[in-house]
Amino acid sequence: MEELTEGWPVWAVFIFFFCGAFVRGNAMYWIGRAIRSGGAKSRWAGLLERPGMAKAEQLVAKFGPPAVPLGHLTVGVQSAINITAGVLRMPQSRWLPAIAVGALLWSAVYTTVGLAILAALLGKVEWWWAVIAALTIATIVVISRRLSADRVA
Repeated sequence: MEELTEGWPVWAVFIFFFCGAFVRGNAMYWIGRAIRSGGAKSRWAGLLERPGMAKAEQLVAKFGPPAVPLGHLTVGVQSAINITAGVLRMPQSRWLPAIAVGALLWSAVYTTVGLAILAALLGKVEWWWAVIAALTIATIVVISRRLSADRVA
């Protein structure tokens, strides 16, 4: 995988992904806070009308801070959960540890499984590694959706 990261050590790639996830998560959180402060006048208020936002609000209201790191293991819910945490004004003392754990999980998945899939697609490793990585991701997605569906309903 060193060819994919152009000689970067794995720890540096991990830190790069962590910083990206941490900054993005905080940006979404503060957009949520802006929506709450500006109400219907906010240019971001339209985000609240998207289909996933109601589900994200239920998850954050029910689970609190643990919903944030769990959202990093799902597809399509992560941003909604982060925005909802801002709209609901999750305290910084709970938000920062939650987003840090979420960014750690996200960067671990992308540093390992994500780069393995990319390497397989580029022909750098055997195709069966891509199958294993894809099955791992599919399993995580299916389990997380079933858990969230069971707990929200």
